[in-house]
Amino acid sequence: MTLLLRKRLAIPLIAALFSLPLHASAQETPSLDPEATQSGAKAGAGSAPAVEEGSDTRARELVERADEVRFPKQAFQVEVTVRSRSGDEELLPRVYRVSSKGNENTIVQTLEPAIERGQNMLLRGRDLWVFLPSVSQPVRLSLSQRLTGQVANGDLARANFSGDYTPTIVGSEKIDGVAYTVLELSAAQRGVTYPKVKYWVRASDAHPLKAEFYSVSGRLLKTCTYEDYKPLGGRSRPTKLVMTDALKPGDVSVLTYSELKLVDLPDRFFTKDYMKRLD
Repeated sequence: MTLLLRKRLAIPLIAALFSLPLHASAQETPSLDPEATQSGAKAGAGSAPAVEEGSDTRARELVERADEVRFPKQAFQVEVTVRSRSGDEELLPRVYRVSSKGNENTIVQTLEPAIERGQNMLLRGRDLWVFLPSVSQPVRLSLSQRLTGQVANGDLARANFSGDYTPTIVGSEKIDGVAYTVLELSAAQRGVTYPKVKYWVRASDAHPLKAEFYSVSGRLLKTCTYEDYKPLGGRSRPTKLVMTDALKPGDVSVLTYSELKLVDLPDRFFTKDYMKRLD
């Protein structure tokens, strides 16, 4: 299978799907620590009143509410345009259609560029496969593998946090005069996209502001900001995510969400047999 892929699939996306980010073992940064991270607030941010740390119920509620801000609980479909930059080089834009039912079943279809159309991913639980037009059998992938630019497979296929992480409130911050609750998310089990996440959500309504993604050792891998809140799918949601490499700030991916709608997605939609019939 490996020889076949190398011989027949010499396109950038496929190479990316089978390789982890090279910078993952680069320079160490301090591990997650409530006292250390308090000092990393945005420049000009003031101190917010302390919150009750270790409130598991409150932490879970905040993460669940933030998930609902980002995406509906019901089955939905949304288009995602990804524009990436590596230093001064603009990478080829990509467009995906994401069809999701809960946090366990997702199909990611590649719409653009045309040469990659038909390369689709299927997520069932934490099992992820890619279907390629020139390969008869699906290929297993991990959620943490890079899809394009700073975007991992799991960033599109399994984007909600509440089902994958155990959250803890570690503090609060005021940023531009707005109070945010700061949470630390630890992977509930192996196989998730990121082992650790530090997450800022607005205290008043759980709107996500930003996230930092860490390795098991506490090394900062990349950051994500949730921007451009607009009406989408019946409520105000962030329509733009900006993901930045922690060691190479010039490496950035911007994900723009559009055309979100509720759809009827029967379970048979999320099967290997059905995937073979997709364009």
